[in-house]
Amino acid sequence: MEKQCVVLVTGAGGDAQGWGNMQVTESVREAIIANGYDCRIVLAENREEMEKGVKSGPCSIVWSCLYFFSDREDIIGIPPDAVWVADVLDELKIPYIGPSAQTMKNLIGKFDTHEILAKANVSVPRHVLCPPATADDIDYFPAFVKPNGESRSVGINENSVVENREALEKQIRFIQEELQQSALVEEYLPGNEYTVMVIGNGSKREILPGRVTVDPKHYGKFPVLRSDLRGVGLTHVSIPEEHQEEAVALANAACDALKCDDHVRIDMREGKDGKLRIMEVNGIPGLKPVKSWSPQIYSLYHPEGDTYTALIGTIVRCALERANG
Repeated sequence: MEKQCVVLVTGAGGDAQGWGNMQVTESVREAIIANGYDCRIVLAENREEMEKGVKSGPCSIVWSCLYFFSDREDIIGIPPDAVWVADVLDELKIPYIGPSAQTMKNLIGKFDTHEILAKANVSVPRHVLCPPATADDIDYFPAFVKPNGESRSVGINENSVVENREALEKQIRFIQEELQQSALVEEYLPGNEYTVMVIGNGSKREILPGRVTVDPKHYGKFPVLRSDLRGVGLTHVSIPEEHQEEAVALANAACDALKCDDHVRIDMREGKDGKLRIMEVNGIPGLKPVKSWSPQIYSLYHPEGDTYTALIGTIVRCALERANG
C-alpha cells in the first residue's frame, strides 16, 4: 500500500506566522516520517511556487505554516492584497491540515475572534477596535492594548496596560505607527494566564489545559507576557490545579463557534471575577521541539516515549481522518 504523503509549505514568514523557521519545519518533517508517512517540504514565496511544488510529487494533504505569502520575517502584518494559502488550496481542491480559510482569517484578526465568540456566548473580555473606534469610545480602565493581527506577543510591552486616556491614546498610536494596523483595546484581565491545546475534531477532540507562569521578578508593574519573556526559558507551562473543567468547556465551545479543525491553541486569562476569558485563538500554533507551548503541553499529559513525534502523528492522523470523511 502506498504511503500517504504530507506536503509541508513554508516560506520567509514561517516563524512570524506559524510553527517556526526551516529548522522547525525539518523537525516536523522528521516526526511525520517517523509516524510512517512520506513527507516533503515546499518553500514558497508566492502562489505559483507553492502550486508548482505541491504538484511536483505525491500529496495526500498539505500542512502550511503560512497564513498567507509574505517576505516579512519579523511580524505578520497582513497586507490588503494578501494571498491566503488556504484559499489557494481550496481553489485547487487540495485538503490541508488546520482550520478552514475563513476560520484562519477570523483567528488572525483578534477582534473578529472576539465578536464571533461573544455572539456565541463564549466568554471574552470587553473589546473595541481602534480604528474605526477611537480612545474616546473606551470607558473601561485599566485597559490592555495590543495589535489586532499579530502573535508571539509582538507589540506587547510594559506600556500595554493603560490606566488613563492619555496613555491609551499613546499606545494606540504606537500600534498604528509601528505595526501599521488597528489596535485591539480590551478590558485588562488581572488574573492568572492559561493556554489550552486542542487536537482532533468533533467528539474525538483532546483538550489539554496548561497554566502559564513567569517568575514575578521579570514583570514590571503588571504581569504582562511581553515578547522578550517568550521562548527564552523564562515562561513555564504546567498542568493547572484550578480551572481545569472551566478551561476545557470554554475551549470546546470556542472551537465549535469558530469551526476550528485539527490543532489550535487557545490563550485565556482570569478576569476580576476569577472566571476565565479567551484572549486569543492561534490557528497555526508553534511547533518548536521542547520550546513551543503545544509540545510542552502534550508532553505533560503524554509523558511516555518520544512525545514530539507522538504529537505530530496525532495531528496528521486526525486531519487525514477528517479530510477523508
